[in-house]
Amino acid sequence: MTAMIATEQTKATPADVDYDVVIVGAGFAGMYQLHRLRQLGMSAHVYETGDDVGGTWFWNRYPGARVDIESHHYSFSFDKDLQQEWDWKERYSPQPELLKYAQHVAERFDLRKDISFSTRVSAMDWDEDARTWTVTTDPGEPVTCRHVILATGTLSVPQKPKFDGLEDFKGELYYTSSYPKDAPDLKGKKVGVIGTGSSGLQTITAIGPEVGELTVYQRTPSFSMPAHNHELTDEDRQKVKANYDEIRTKDFAAKVGFDDGQRANVHAADLSPDEVRAQQDKFYEYGGLAFGFAYGDILLNPQTNDTFAEYLREKIRERVKDPKVAEKLLPTTYPIASKRMCVDTGYFEVYNQDNVELVDIREQPIEKFVENGIVAGGKLREHDVIILATGFDAMTGAITSIDITAGGEKLKDKWAHGPQTYLGLTSSGYPNLFMITGPQSPSVLTNMMTSIEYHVDWLSRLLEGMRDAGLSRIEARPEAEEQWVRANNDIAAGTLMPQANSWYMGANIPGKERVFMPFVGGHDTYAAICEGIALAGNYHGFKLS
Repeated sequence: MTAMIATEQTKATPADVDYDVVIVGAGFAGMYQLHRLRQLGMSAHVYETGDDVGGTWFWNRYPGARVDIESHHYSFSFDKDLQQEWDWKERYSPQPELLKYAQHVAERFDLRKDISFSTRVSAMDWDEDARTWTVTTDPGEPVTCRHVILATGTLSVPQKPKFDGLEDFKGELYYTSSYPKDAPDLKGKKVGVIGTGSSGLQTITAIGPEVGELTVYQRTPSFSMPAHNHELTDEDRQKVKANYDEIRTKDFAAKVGFDDGQRANVHAADLSPDEVRAQQDKFYEYGGLAFGFAYGDILLNPQTNDTFAEYLREKIRERVKDPKVAEKLLPTTYPIASKRMCVDTGYFEVYNQDNVELVDIREQPIEKFVENGIVAGGKLREHDVIILATGFDAMTGAITSIDITAGGEKLKDKWAHGPQTYLGLTSSGYPNLFMITGPQSPSVLTNMMTSIEYHVDWLSRLLEGMRDAGLSRIEARPEAEEQWVRANNDIAAGTLMPQANSWYMGANIPGKERVFMPFVGGHDTYAAICEGIALAGNYHGFKLS
């Protein structure tokens, strides 16, 4: 790698440290980052709050939890042997299989010896004179390092809403975000579920057939595509393994980080209605998230968006027998794909069961919890069990929950009115601190595995180049950060996405500033920008010394 040229001389001398790099989080991002740093000969250590690897798939073990991108796309590409030896069992892998995959990766590359489990990073403080971070953990002694990489995940801090009387409920209360490892027996019980995002849909679909009574409390209906999930055959697996090189090349070149036949460079508005309808039928028959990105103008042109939204509304009406119930399940208040679409395995059909009731809390607001259930719209519904599928403090919550301080300023204070980053990778004023799939990077608008691998590889090249050039400090320039934040906001404003009260906007968190957080331009555009910034080791927009 060519040495960086955008450097400045300073008087500071790097101090001895416990580690070159501390990584926070042992999900897929943290594991791969540890592996890459080892390859570079750097000392690194991971701190993980949970008692095992897996991140999202360690914590999200609620009934029916599964990935919403096909398994072969949602997997590591960095090791060809790993690709060939792992056999996915289902088209869309359930949580237990994904956790086993994470555990397999940890064992295969002997990662656990450099991971401290059941250890939460509570604070980090930058020492400008020593050019080191002091990382405080609970439990544990503080450690020092030259760089910190936050692999804390985008959906990892639960949103726990406050309901009147919540503490008065005497039955079983569970959150999908921290569901018990030993799943409780729900057979024959009266169960209430609050929330109909992805976690809620999957939970409702899984428990519907086994509970005695199921009451779903819905605020905002979700657009959902059928997964058409199935067990994979040996022939299915061999076909993928034989074509992994082509699959990965297409995934990294795709706007959303996976290629299922989307036509991003074609606008539906330029085609005949019959041709668009034929493509809609094709995508619906295939299933999965690609429907929302089938054409490049779905999130740009309101008429195109309405066409795709109405198509799915038609399908909901077909799947739900009671027309009145179907109407309550139709999303009408936001553009399709402006919220994360869901992928289901029979969700709408659950409402055809006699033991299931849908409560629209816009019409019948939740008033309070009582000992034996929930009062909504003036009516008491009794529950033995209540499951809260109420989502996460997305994108920023896991970062701002750590007390990160540099130069006397706390990062959570700097971000009080929305995240301020350069490339979603770092924040000005916080040297040698990096984020994998951070806010203002494509992250949640893509296949996360594609975004994770790209960020880890980009950061690894950067750290290798700094070491080889004898550089010890890197920081985003304030003007570069301001331009990136402005660009992120301007690009989002040119789409339909900010029209939804989504977790992309932080709208699910009371008091959180509503700012569109992910980069909308697509993984392909983002990667091209990042490669240009790193060109010839120059790292435009960064100050290195």
